[in-house]
Amino acid sequence: MSMRSIYCGNVNLSAKDTQVTLCGWVNRRRDLGGLIFIDLRDRTGIVQVVFEPDNQQLHEVASTLRNEFCICVKGTVKARPADQINSKMATGEIEVYASELKIFNKSAPLPLDFNQENTEEQRLRYRYLDLRRPQMVNMLTTRAKITHFVRQFMDSHGFLDIETPMLTKATPEGARDYLVPSRVHHGKFYALPQSPQLFKQLLMIAGYDRYYQIVKCFRDEDLRADRQPEFTQIDVETSFMTSQDVRDIMEEMIVSLFKNMKNVDLGKLPVMTWEDAMDRFGSDKPDLRIDFELKLVDEAVKNSDFKVLSEAACDDKSRVIAFALPGGAALTRRQIDDYTDYVKKMGGSGLLYIKVNEIAKGADGLKASFGKHVTEKELTDLVALSGAKDGDMVFIGCGPRIKTATAMGALRLKTAKDANLVADGYKALWVVDFPMFEMTEEAGLTAMHHPFTAPKDVTPEQLIADPMSVYADAYDLVINGYESGGGSVRIYDQNMQNAVFTVLGISQEEAREKFGFLLDALSFGAPPHAGLAFGLDRVTMLIAGTDNIRDVIAFPKTTAAACLMTDAPNFANSDALNELAIAVTDIEK
Repeated sequence: MSMRSIYCGNVNLSAKDTQVTLCGWVNRRRDLGGLIFIDLRDRTGIVQVVFEPDNQQLHEVASTLRNEFCICVKGTVKARPADQINSKMATGEIEVYASELKIFNKSAPLPLDFNQENTEEQRLRYRYLDLRRPQMVNMLTTRAKITHFVRQFMDSHGFLDIETPMLTKATPEGARDYLVPSRVHHGKFYALPQSPQLFKQLLMIAGYDRYYQIVKCFRDEDLRADRQPEFTQIDVETSFMTSQDVRDIMEEMIVSLFKNMKNVDLGKLPVMTWEDAMDRFGSDKPDLRIDFELKLVDEAVKNSDFKVLSEAACDDKSRVIAFALPGGAALTRRQIDDYTDYVKKMGGSGLLYIKVNEIAKGADGLKASFGKHVTEKELTDLVALSGAKDGDMVFIGCGPRIKTATAMGALRLKTAKDANLVADGYKALWVVDFPMFEMTEEAGLTAMHHPFTAPKDVTPEQLIADPMSVYADAYDLVINGYESGGGSVRIYDQNMQNAVFTVLGISQEEAREKFGFLLDALSFGAPPHAGLAFGLDRVTMLIAGTDNIRDVIAFPKTTAAACLMTDAPNFANSDALNELAIAVTDIEK
C-alpha cells in the first residue's frame, strides 16, 4: 500500500467513488450492526472509515484498533445517505469504505484524556500528545499562517531576511542574559541575544536599509502567562525613515494581518502619548475595549479638610485618581476589601469608594467610605468628575502620580474583567513619546526602552543636564492591553550615544569595552535608522484567542523556565564541566 494520497480533512464529495489512501491516528472506534466505524484523524481533520464484515480478515484486524493507533487505510469514498450526513464534520457528507489496513504502531494507554480538561503539567509533560488535539493543531497552524503572511508582506516591501548570531556578548537590555561558556576560551562566556538590536543597527550602517528576521530571543527573567524565557520576534529595521514612516508601514502590515487572519478591520490606529495613556488608563499599554477611564479629580478636594486627599491633590508629584465602575454599587464589602488588598499589592496606598445609589438626591444618594471626612459638595463633585451614574461605584486612589495611576489602572482592568465589561473584538493603538529614562528602586536611573533609543529634540549637552525631562523617539503598538510591538528611532551619532552612556553611569572605559564595535561603526557614516519588533508569540496568542502564550508555542517552558517533557535544565556531567573549566558550587535552597 502506498502512503497517503490525501489528507483526512480534505476528503469530500468531489472524491466520490474514487480510491484514497489515508494516514493518521484513530480518534474513536465504534461497532454497530457488524460494521466497524473508525474516526481517522490527522492535522487537517477527521474522516469516518467503515470496515464491513464481508472482508473477514480486514474486519478482524480493524476490531483490534484502539484510540491513537497510527494506521494507514485504503478505501473508496462513498456519499453518506441523506439521513446520515453529519453537519458537524467538514467531511460529514462522505465516508470511506476500507479495502486495506496497515497498523504502523499501536498506542499505550494515554496519560491524557482528549475529551476532558487536563492539567497544565500533564499537557506540558506529554506535549507530543497534547499537540495532537485539534485545538493545538489550530494554534500552531495559525502561527504558521502568520509567519507566512509576514514573510510575504516584508518581501513585497523590499525587506531582506538576514540572520544574526545566536552566540554573542552580553548587552544591557533590561533583563539577565543566558550565558554560554566557551570551551576554547576558558573563563569567557557568550550570551544568547535578548534581541538582535545591535546587529540590526550594524546592518543599517552596512547599507542594508530594509532588514527583517523572525528570530529567537532569550531573557532570563521572572515569567508570567504571556512571557517565556525563549521567545520569537518579528524583528525589523530600516534606514532613512522617520518614526512616522516606520509606524505607517508596520501598521499596514498588522492591519492587513488581522484582516487576512480574522477578517477584522482594525481601521486607522489611534495615537496616544505616554502621558495621556498613564493619566487616562494608568498603563502604557491601555486596553481600549473597556469603556470607562481613569479621571483626575484633584480639583474636587484641593481645599478639603480631609488631608489624605487634599495633600495629594495639592502636591505636583501626586494625584487623586478615580474611576466609575458601571453597576459597581452592587459590590459586597468582601469584594471591596479584596479590591483594596489588590490595589496595595499593585503599589497603591489604599482605596476609597463611593456607592452611587441616586445622584438626584445629592449626598443623600451616595454612600462613601470616607463620607464623614468631606463636605457634601466635595462628595458630589468627586462623583461628577468621575462621570458616575446611578448604580455605579466610584473607586478613588491617591498618592505619588505614577504609582497611583499604575495601581488604579490595574484595578480598572481587574474590575472590568470581573464584571464582564471587556468588549469582544480587537482594539489597537500606538503609544508614543515615552520618557527617555525612568527611576527604578532596583537599578536607579535606567533607559525606559534601551540605551540605543534616540531622544527627541535635544543636544547631548541638554540630555546630560536634565535627563528626566527628555522624551524618547519611541513607539509601542498595543493590542487589547498587550504590548504587541515596540520600537524607536536609533541613535546614529557617536556623541549622543556617549551622552546616553554618561547619564546611565556607564564610564567611557566600560562603554568602550562593551560597545566599542558599535561606537566605532557610528564613526563611519552611520545613516539615520529606526526599527521595531513584534512579539510573534503574543500576536499569535491574540489572533488565536487564548490568554496563555504557552498555547501558541510547540514546546514551551513552565513559569519556572523548565521543560517538563525533556527535564531541562539538567545537571551537566563532570567531564563536560572540567572541559569548560567550570566548577558548580552548592547553593543553599
